Amino acid sequence: MKINIFLVFLSLCLLSCGSESSSVESEAPESITPPNILLIITDDMGKDATPNYPEGTQKPHMPHLQNLINSGITFDNVWAYSVCSPTRAAILTGKYGYHTGVLEVEQDISLSEVSLHEYIDTQSPYDYDTALIGKWHLSNVVTDPNTMGIDYYSGILGGGVSSYTNWMNVTNGTRNNNTEYVTTQLTDTAINWINQREKPWFLWLAYNAPHTPFHLAPTELHQQGSLPIDVASIDSNPLPYYFSAIEAIDHEMGRLIESLPGGFENTLIIFLGDNGSPGAVVQTPYTRRRTKGSIYQGGINVPMIVAGNGVNHKGVREEALIHVTDIFSTIANATGVTTPNIYNSQSFYSLFSNTNDLPRTTVYTEKSSDNVISYTLRDAQFKLIVTADGSEELYDMVNDAYESTNLLNSTLTEKAAIALENLRTEAIRIRS
Repeated sequence: MKINIFLVFLSLCLLSCGSESSSVESEAPESITPPNILLIITDDMGKDATPNYPEGTQKPHMPHLQNLINSGITFDNVWAYSVCSPTRAAILTGKYGYHTGVLEVEQDISLSEVSLHEYIDTQSPYDYDTALIGKWHLSNVVTDPNTMGIDYYSGILGGGVSSYTNWMNVTNGTRNNNTEYVTTQLTDTAINWINQREKPWFLWLAYNAPHTPFHLAPTELHQQGSLPIDVASIDSNPLPYYFSAIEAIDHEMGRLIESLPGGFENTLIIFLGDNGSPGAVVQTPYTRRRTKGSIYQGGINVPMIVAGNGVNHKGVREEALIHVTDIFSTIANATGVTTPNIYNSQSFYSLFSNTNDLPRTTVYTEKSSDNVISYTLRDAQFKLIVTADGSEELYDMVNDAYESTNLLNSTLTEKAAIALENLRTEAIRIRS
């Protein structure tokens, strides 16, 4: 009893003094070296354009990503949003767009939201440097990334560039024109920032590639060969140009990884696509109407590979249901935060060493068009889609992975009927 009273008294003393609280946060175990964390996000790169996924009949040449695949975990059931801004807001805040108000492109995030970078700064027992380099697309004010607690921001504030070799770069509130190939410049900036770190770091590297405009990347960065660069040629067959931009990412990503101090040994690397491939380059089994911009699998089921520090499984696949909000708490856990569930985010950090763990039993995402929301959620087998007009679709994801047969067009089995009611109930809970 005396011990309990003393502990309560000590806790109250620590909470009452800001300087003492700071000293407690810094008292992390000296024997543990906190990992560096590298989150790499590509723009409009679906599973059909990513190695090691069955979707797509052609794949870009990505040896450096393949090294990550061989060294880590390929996740099969990661859901994002169907367009980029909501995905980025979900990762940054750990919240669904329904709660942040970012459900479409060009919707600004509230500066009152707590960013992942700020959360790490205030909650991790270690002292981290943080950065976001690359595409922001969450507001138009040049100082907003820094205002939200990001130590260093450099990149593209808006949704993209009109030219990959003539674009506007913003660095910590200052805007300048840049004529270097975007993917190379962002990588150079990342390497330079990392090389200046003396503390552990978290870097979100957001490539804007392979988002339009489709183009032929610099020759030394890809293996698509010599192609004509006139607009008509690109428009008539954009896939190899799209692949050239992806291969450029891989080349530059490899250069970045090779430059890391200590390499994989002390760096956790997460590679992610922000939504499905665009219709102009989508490959089977997806179709133009069921890719980027839709809440069918081709729009929201994105590639994710995790490797490096703390990842004990090598070259394996993981079928657990993951939502991009979950990256928030997972990265927080990697920095020493012990809380597994933060906001809408459910950590999958344990999956790096325990393949039997299942953070979620259902996964949810949504889409807004003219402020009218459609949404979808699934369990291990069934997926419910509720469209903007309230109509429903139900699919068996085990036996119909690409949603060809709406089960609601025929009599449901008992199992499907139970799943439908459970998914309806879960949707109400999530959206309340």
